[in-house]
Amino acid sequence: MREERGQLSGDQTIAEPYSLWGTIVGNVTAVKGAKFYVRGSIYGNLVVRSGGRVHVYGNVSGDLTVMERSKVIHSGIVGGDAVNLGGRLYIESAARVLGKVRTEDGETTIEPPPDS
Repeated sequence: MREERGQLSGDQTIAEPYSLWGTIVGNVTAVKGAKFYVRGSIYGNLVVRSGGRVHVYGNVSGDLTVMERSKVIHSGIVGGDAVNLGGRLYIESAARVLGKVRTEDGETTIEPPPDS
């Protein structure tokens, strides 16, 4: 698995097992073959295309878009909207989406917050 620490600038396309512990300033697209773990920050949008798999532990400042036949587990913070266009989107109870969560197609599960 490829690991990145530090900062990358510019739009990135991920097509392999990859773990980000740093920062990407730009938009990120995860395509078929991607198993992308975001433990740092993305200052841009994150699009997960068909066949891509992503787990967001960190921050995405823009929108998260989940395309058909893709899978996303969201445990961190999304600054924009989370839009499911046909994939599987799972939002954990501790996660935050500062915009709206929309499901146009596919399966979206939002874990309920723990009882106080």
